[in-house]
Amino acid sequence: MTDLTQRTDIPSPCYVLEEEKLIRNLELMQRVQDASGARIILALKGFSMWSCFDIIKQYLHGATASSVWEAKLAAEMGKEVHAYSPAYKKQDIDELSKLVNHLSFNSLSQWQAYKDAMSNVSVGLRINPEHQEAETPLYDPAAPGSRLGIRASELENIDLSGIEGFHCHNLCECDSYATERTLLAIEQRFGKWLGQLKWLNLGGGHLMTSEGYDVEHLVTTLNAFKQRHPHLNVILEPGSAVAWQTGPLIAEVVDLVNNEGDIAILDISATAHMPDVLEMPYRPHILHGFEASEKAHTYKLGGNSCLAGDVIDIYSFEKPLGVGDRLQFEDMMHYTMVKTTFFNGVEHPAIGILRKDGTFELVRSFTYEDFKGRLS
Repeated sequence: MTDLTQRTDIPSPCYVLEEEKLIRNLELMQRVQDASGARIILALKGFSMWSCFDIIKQYLHGATASSVWEAKLAAEMGKEVHAYSPAYKKQDIDELSKLVNHLSFNSLSQWQAYKDAMSNVSVGLRINPEHQEAETPLYDPAAPGSRLGIRASELENIDLSGIEGFHCHNLCECDSYATERTLLAIEQRFGKWLGQLKWLNLGGGHLMTSEGYDVEHLVTTLNAFKQRHPHLNVILEPGSAVAWQTGPLIAEVVDLVNNEGDIAILDISATAHMPDVLEMPYRPHILHGFEASEKAHTYKLGGNSCLAGDVIDIYSFEKPLGVGDRLQFEDMMHYTMVKTTFFNGVEHPAIGILRKDGTFELVRSFTYEDFKGRLS
């Protein structure tokens, strides 16, 4: 891992995308596309750093959006635009009909209400395979009682004329074997309708760029499915996998206090800048950071907001921390920047790119006007 904590040209706090690592991930995805015939698009809900669209569009077929605003951003890539939302308003449909190439409805009622407005769009339905693979309940679209997707029983005796595809998303940072099981579940429950479709969108959660992921098995799985259904174009829309391990969040120690243990207060906030730490929850990896008490100096790391629970976790270090020391939180590009807020008016991290040649480009820094502009 690249140690960026000593670079004086990188401000704190700052999200830093490492260009070389992004390209590495995209090259792997290109190999998957070439070997399987599947089309991979970027899910903006996981990674929407538009300043690197010029790189991404060289490898992927486009982007997928969860809203009108994301669709407008996806259109700026200049390639395919796909969309899915749990529900659309009429004004959403009016705008999306001019922006997207593919659009999936979450319910039969929404499709029936708006299908006439989608004459120039390839229309699909989101299906619920009733097959669970996600380990965290918060991120499990196939959990019992889910509001996401149409069950096979709801499609019985329904005329699906005009529907060109099915969209299935039930994975979350899963391996290729979860993809294989999901395809089998789709065939089992929805097989009778696959013959009349043109495409199958398998959503996101395919963590193909992570260490240990069996890429060859994914390719074999996709090719086997293609042999069984040669008329179907398969689409994957990962968000995490595109930006997986492509850059850190740099933070700085602002103060040190003691209350039944040493506490380091940082210039970032878990709730505002890395909310999955609290929502999943999960423990982010810190470069040169260790488990509590594993090394000589242990600290609880707290955010700089007034939320009492704005605590990242407890870590130990080989050397004591001091005010002004920097910490590097790894793997902070996906599902992190897209979830940030201006809660408490805490300084929002800047955004930058570490180019392949080692130079740092500050893409965006935030000001009071950005904070004020979120309010009225």
